Amino acid sequence: MQLKQQTAVITGASSGIGRAIALAFAQQGANLILHTKSNQAGLEETVTMAKQHGIQCTQHLADLTCAESREQFVQSVFETGKINIWINNAGTDILTNENAKLSFTEKLQLLWAMDVHGTIEICRLISEPLTEVGKNANAVILNMGWDQAELGQSGDSGQLFGPTKAAIMAYSRSLARTLAPHVRVNCLAPGWIRTSWGAEAPDHWDQRARNEALMQRWGSPDDVANSAVYAAAPSSSFITGQTIRVNGGLNHEQIFPPQP
Repeated sequence: MQLKQQTAVITGASSGIGRAIALAFAQQGANLILHTKSNQAGLEETVTMAKQHGIQCTQHLADLTCAESREQFVQSVFETGKINIWINNAGTDILTNENAKLSFTEKLQLLWAMDVHGTIEICRLISEPLTEVGKNANAVILNMGWDQAELGQSGDSGQLFGPTKAAIMAYSRSLARTLAPHVRVNCLAPGWIRTSWGAEAPDHWDQRARNEALMQRWGSPDDVANSAVYAAAPSSSFITGQTIRVNGGLNHEQIFPPQP
């Protein structure tokens, strides 16, 4: 088991990619501390499934856009004992719920508050205690970016997720330099992943997702989870400051097979 005797915190673990990471970590022997903002029923389902692998698993509810809630969450987590891995997966959904009806400006404000400001502030709160852990054991921070943030994508989605996820990718590189050599900091950059939005995507989006991956398919939450296991495992101790793209090989030309 790659993560035996490791304890991992995973935010946004009530469904989708967060749940997949939690279950992959549990399968690899990690004890878990799981978080959600409000979907307690979904988080309890994740906890139940994770415990089937014989690991310890606890849960927390916290609004990570609120300074007081962030601080209380981090404090309560580290009071439980040594933490080896912290995965900042929590993000704002602007695609599938009532937020989808908001204006561009309102969506940008929500994304910036959680995906950027919330993530950065969490990282700053956990940096010191993880550094102490990292002096004698595996210590990892893993953030979530987006594979097209650095290249750009047309439309409102590109203009929303591009700057916010690029900010986290850049921040992760700087944080890796700051916390080295005791804490490894990497960033996963998923491409077209079939989460709840992808499962109901219109035909033209479905075809676009397939065309933009050299593997000619959507990615799954499990694809991202497997990459998270790799990035967090003690065996990857020489990997830090990296953005790991999980996108099936981005094919911006949308030509398959590629031309010579």
